Amino acid sequence: MTKNGMGRAVALAAGLMLLGNQALAADLEERMAPPEATADLAAQSPWQIRVRALGVITEDSGFVNGIAGSDLSYSNTVVPELDISYFFTDNIAAELILGTTYANVKADGAIAGLGKVGKTWLLPPTLTLQYHFTDFGAFKPYVGAGVNYTLFYNQSGSGAFSNLDVENKLGGALQVGFDYMIDDHWGVNFDVKKLFLEPKWKVDLNGTSLFGKAKLNPWLIGAGVTYRF
Repeated sequence: MTKNGMGRAVALAAGLMLLGNQALAADLEERMAPPEATADLAAQSPWQIRVRALGVITEDSGFVNGIAGSDLSYSNTVVPELDISYFFTDNIAAELILGTTYANVKADGAIAGLGKVGKTWLLPPTLTLQYHFTDFGAFKPYVGAGVNYTLFYNQSGSGAFSNLDVENKLGGALQVGFDYMIDDHWGVNFDVKKLFLEPKWKVDLNGTSLFGKAKLNPWLIGAGVTYRF
């Protein structure tokens, strides 16, 4: 082989080695780089909170055992409410709502003449499992279903009524709502829940104990601000 031929062979071999090293380096860099989806997931926290103004609208139904045509009605309220959500995936989340309100209980129907029965405060923590739709850009609707356990406290009778006692009650909950995200963290929210809540209750009227069921079954209608961490 001539010197010129030898030189071209060495140059070609050197070029091939350089290209091979560059290709290997690029391959290693590609393999070691985290996938884009993983980076995006890591950048977005699974935690979210909302603060809402919540309207509590009751069904206004119930009865006293043994009195035909007896009924009950309850006051509606507007209260502040906090909820905390955790996203297991982009679509699946769990939400816990926290808030407290009160209800004035009034006799109605055939016993309407008895007037106000009393007042009770209630704490209705509600846990729902949600499905979030993610195909509508900044508009993010969701549906949910779960359970509610309502605690009644600070109960008192009114007038001739005394010893009002509404029992704590476990019930179901359904939910529909949406977030409209202004940016990656802030958004506005509208939410509607239906609680299935029919606790037993009792009260004393001039020394006579009355028993029955309070069919509250409230709608919880809320609007507020969303923050995704």
